[in-house]
Amino acid sequence: MKVLGLILFALIALLQYPLWLGKGSWHKVWKINQQVITQNEKNQKLRIRNAKIDAEVQDLKQGFDAIEERARSELGMIKQDEVFFRVEVYKKNTTPPNKTGGKIPSGNK
Repeated sequence: MKVLGLILFALIALLQYPLWLGKGSWHKVWKINQQVITQNEKNQKLRIRNAKIDAEVQDLKQGFDAIEERARSELGMIKQDEVFFRVEVYKKNTTPPNKTGGKIPSGNK
């Protein structure tokens, strides 16, 4: 009877091994589930980014306002017959650069 009990115990232990320590153990499944959750979060952020880029592409394809805005902001372009004003603001403790391009004119030349 003792031998039968040991054999049954060994069979149960062999059947339980894959559940606890094998290739598809609960711990590995839990780790993979955590990785899936992390990847889903990254994918959601990328979907939002892709939607923004897609909207920008559609805007560039359909209208000239977006193209004009980019030309003005990124390339510094202006329209024909348009006057460009540049306003420079200086802090109180700094002096504005002189009109000679930052060089102090010397009278010895």
